[in-house]
Amino acid sequence: MDMNTSYAAHLAHHRRHTDEALAATGFESLAIYAGGLHMQFLDDQPYPFKANPHFKLWTPLVEAADCWIVYRPSQPLQLVFLQPDDYWYKPPETPKDFWTSHFEIEIIREADDAKAHLSGLPRCAFVGEWHERFADWGFAARNPDALIHRLHYVRAAKTQYELECMRKASQMAARAHLAAEAVFRGGGSEYDCQMAYVRASGQTENELPYPNIVALNQNGAVLHYQNLERVAPTPQRSFLIDAGAQVNGYSADVTRTYSARDDDFAAMIVAMDKEQLQMCAQVRAGVDYAHIHLDAHKRIGKVLRDFDIITVPGDAAAASGLTSVFFPHGIGHLLGLQVHDVAGFSVTPDGKQKARPTGHPYLRLTRTLDPGFVVTIEPGLYFIDALLNQARANAHGTQINWKRVEQFKPYGGIRIEDNVACTPESVGEPENLTRPAFASAA
Repeated sequence: MDMNTSYAAHLAHHRRHTDEALAATGFESLAIYAGGLHMQFLDDQPYPFKANPHFKLWTPLVEAADCWIVYRPSQPLQLVFLQPDDYWYKPPETPKDFWTSHFEIEIIREADDAKAHLSGLPRCAFVGEWHERFADWGFAARNPDALIHRLHYVRAAKTQYELECMRKASQMAARAHLAAEAVFRGGGSEYDCQMAYVRASGQTENELPYPNIVALNQNGAVLHYQNLERVAPTPQRSFLIDAGAQVNGYSADVTRTYSARDDDFAAMIVAMDKEQLQMCAQVRAGVDYAHIHLDAHKRIGKVLRDFDIITVPGDAAAASGLTSVFFPHGIGHLLGLQVHDVAGFSVTPDGKQKARPTGHPYLRLTRTLDPGFVVTIEPGLYFIDALLNQARANAHGTQINWKRVEQFKPYGGIRIEDNVACTPESVGEPENLTRPAFASAA
């Protein structure tokens, strides 16, 4: 199926669900605002722009400040497109791509000119970032919960168009990951690795779906490490990189960890990789995602025991909470138009939610998996001072081999993350979007 065909099917799929959501909540039309630029305090420079994901669902435009989509059942989709007369900045080109034949495109020259195209829409719900200047534009409601819940709920299951965008994003990310690894192997700094990644991805840092995590040595123990040290540490021991890419607004979210030499840390990466693949294989229709998370704790407990880091069996370590000292986050999340995609806890279209398992406050997804869901599987094993200090002071302290911990602390930690699509039962195996991308990039 080519992109034109899959995009048309994608629109038909979401038109059907949007019509149902409108009918169920008493609205007759949508005004979807892409968002606007925000100026930095006491400056004339804007913050990086990120388009409303509801806007990106319908169009691949990701740099569309002050643009709108007008949605009405049985009516053509309308794009209200801001193209200012400007000589300070280059105005955006009128869209002309595989998707534009599905839209009536209305060009406006000033942001407030959109009002003429939006006023008078029947029972119109506004969806997006609200501004007070819209107060007299005639919207019946702004981001009504009942409607938003229904729009979010269906986004978990991806269309073929969305899956193809995510495959392409995975290919871009894999290519860039390998470029960053090569710089690490050559003795580069975190900054050097980041620049190699950006260059190889073909995207600017603002175009990437999230700020990259590029961590050498003990910095890998900081889950959302944000710095880029300009000088490489001596010696270089390890490299953890969590970095993605996006295509038409759809994200890849990939993490890899490397050891500088063939040592015990390298062997532990291999062991974690083996367990991670077993977790990926569990992404099947009808599986409770929380069960994958709980099983991950048992598997990580096994690795901890095999490497003599803890003194109790993995199952017992998971049951007692000992594994959370080394694996404090969730096993993953929904992925799509947002890196942490929405409705991870919703079990019905009206927003009824399923709670996380007791003792696991950071899991982002508790739904039962359906075909089309794309999730991340990202087990981690870290040596985090704050958590280790707490464990040393409580009952877990006697179950940890502190000499072994001290050997591994300079390496920071391990995280391995793939993006996995749940497939129909007739297909069988889940589709790992990440591993084939690395194989082809290599």
